[in-house]
Amino acid sequence: MNSVGTAITQPRRRVPLWDNARWIAITLMVVGHAILKLIGEADVAYTLYLFIYAFHVPVFVAVSGYFAKSGPPDARQMHRLLTDIIIPYVIFETIWTGLRWILGGKLVLDYSTASWTLWFLLALLVWRIALPYLVLLRYPLLISIAISIGAGYLPNIDGTFALSRTLGLLPFFVFGWKLRQWLLTDTWLELRAGLIWRWRAGAIGLFALLYLVIALNIQALRDLQVRRFLLYDEAYGVFDYSSWWAGGIRLAVMLLAFALIVAFLMLIPRRSTWFTDLGAATMYIYLLHTFVLYPLREMGVLDGPQPAWVLPGMIVLSVAISIVLSLPVVRRAFRPLVEPRARWLFRSSAATPTGTIVLPQRDRK
Repeated sequence: MNSVGTAITQPRRRVPLWDNARWIAITLMVVGHAILKLIGEADVAYTLYLFIYAFHVPVFVAVSGYFAKSGPPDARQMHRLLTDIIIPYVIFETIWTGLRWILGGKLVLDYSTASWTLWFLLALLVWRIALPYLVLLRYPLLISIAISIGAGYLPNIDGTFALSRTLGLLPFFVFGWKLRQWLLTDTWLELRAGLIWRWRAGAIGLFALLYLVIALNIQALRDLQVRRFLLYDEAYGVFDYSSWWAGGIRLAVMLLAFALIVAFLMLIPRRSTWFTDLGAATMYIYLLHTFVLYPLREMGVLDGPQPAWVLPGMIVLSVAISIVLSLPVVRRAFRPLVEPRARWLFRSSAATPTGTIVLPQRDRK
């Protein structure tokens, strides 16, 4: 009896593989945002950008899906939707609105249009709500792929409430959930070291081939606007892909991303590393790094041709930003914004399905 009680009360042990994956994926996201201004002038920067965007957002979404609950939501899960997603979105969207106004823009408080990276919070909200319904269906992954491809044909599905990205990236969230159902990571963690390195060699080969193909065809990829397909945020017709086969390109990009997600996870250290603990702070990095990069992007510092050292310098800066924003002191300082508890918002007693309040036993007469 005691052992059962202990098992119930102990917190779930964090798996180093996933914290390592979280931190590396979010750091790649910072790199991608940091070098955006360089891609117009430098093919080497554009090559790196396309390489990163081929998998880093799908990886981040898949990791979120891996830990998503697919059963009927309980009170705790609904509480967390508010405190982890909705309230931080309102807080940071308000901050961005005020910042743009201070810098000379108009004061327009529009919560239907997410600022910069805040689209992910809106998408995550929808994915978490939709997953229990999707998994009731026989083929949730195939259905999510069909939704993603189909959404690209509809020009009225745009950035309002991040709907285009929400539907476009939905398959990766479901794919992450499926990885847990397939128990692939459990098998991977138990695999012998000799077999591990064989699979990792194949993963390295896949990434090397991808980078080589991008580098050798960079001008063609510019002309084909492949970057627009990797963002999943527009209908195909918006960037002149009105033909019926445009959805086939999204499907190809998506299938490649599925393979890259698995390859990425194979290359992630399975044991604890110096950055494992930093993986618990990915939402801090995600929400705060934009404020660090904003001056560099908007002040013209990176406009036009740049010296060769700027690209590696931005990569180093991105890693440093990711490390600093993961530190406990930063998390303590910004926790009220990133992880607001908002206890004042919630009633102290639960309510029944009919809306009547359930009083604690001691208050009943």
